[in-house]
Amino acid sequence: MSAVYINSAACISVQDTLNEKFFQNLKPENSSQVLKAIELNYKEFIPPAASRRMSKTVKMSSVASQYALKEAGIKNPDAIIVGTGMGCSQDSEKFLKNVIDNNEEFLTPTFFIQSTHNTVAGQIALGLQCHAYNFTYVNTSSSLEFSFLDAKLQINDGEAENVLVGSTDEQTDRTMELYKLNKTIKKEENLPVNYLNSTTDGVIWGEGASFFVLGKDKTENSYAQLKDIQINSKLDLEETQQFIEEFLAKNNLSKNDIDAVILGFSGDAKSDVYYTKAMDLFENSALLYYKHLSGEFNTASGFSTFMACHILKNQKIPAVMMINSVKKKEVKNILLYNHLGGNDHSLVLLGNV
Repeated sequence: MSAVYINSAACISVQDTLNEKFFQNLKPENSSQVLKAIELNYKEFIPPAASRRMSKTVKMSSVASQYALKEAGIKNPDAIIVGTGMGCSQDSEKFLKNVIDNNEEFLTPTFFIQSTHNTVAGQIALGLQCHAYNFTYVNTSSSLEFSFLDAKLQINDGEAENVLVGSTDEQTDRTMELYKLNKTIKKEENLPVNYLNSTTDGVIWGEGASFFVLGKDKTENSYAQLKDIQINSKLDLEETQQFIEEFLAKNNLSKNDIDAVILGFSGDAKSDVYYTKAMDLFENSALLYYKHLSGEFNTASGFSTFMACHILKNQKIPAVMMINSVKKKEVKNILLYNHLGGNDHSLVLLGNV
């Protein structure tokens, strides 16, 4: 397979990631049950009349995609692929509330039309007047990874040269209430969270949108090379190291070739054991974590990919992400390992350009 390059990266998150100096201003968040993405002045990017009809995930994605396309110097991509776990859940809740409040009668279709998961990719295409391939992946925590895989195959097969790939998820009040009830979100008495040594179950929930332009050609702005992706829906704890070693062997690499490993420690004691198991493999690599900066959500791996892109480009690792003290002279290969609650395990291998 030919090389595929990440030529731009944009992220809206709990951190001020649209700011050029965000790298120096990363702030850990460990004392709230729910973290909200920083709201922008959307009027600068979206006409107010259109903005009023958009849910937060559509607005975040519209802006992040604009940033990504502008940075890559692309006006119209050859494909738009979006991964999301929850889709447009704000509009879904509004529609269901309308159904109940109106006894299933006299319903306006707007919220229903805008509640589908593929609304984000559709709205971006409408804004760009882009009639190319348009697809949405809904695979919980591996939604972005499936999107990357699709884009990589399209570029390798010669069906596209530049692909806009994104991930997005928003919060809704009712869903957060339910997540607290079923203990997905940590109880208040278990805060603040020690992400690396948590003894309690549950996570701090976040939200955000991350967009990237993948291209077949390297540019002067290229961040990284997207080398390979592996996804496994179920994994026994004892299989974790074998899963990683086989993936590296497939790419003619050993564990010592990996300069940095970004792990998705979420503070959920029950499922973080997979990351602890993975850590044991990489005693000579820089070990990093990130969900204390972004919160946990279905497409939180978009934030880690964004951070990995900047680490490769700047050759600097933020101290706030470091688990151990290993430092490499040059960061050539970064491995990203993520799952959600012990399901949908994904590995993404990025290399420098």
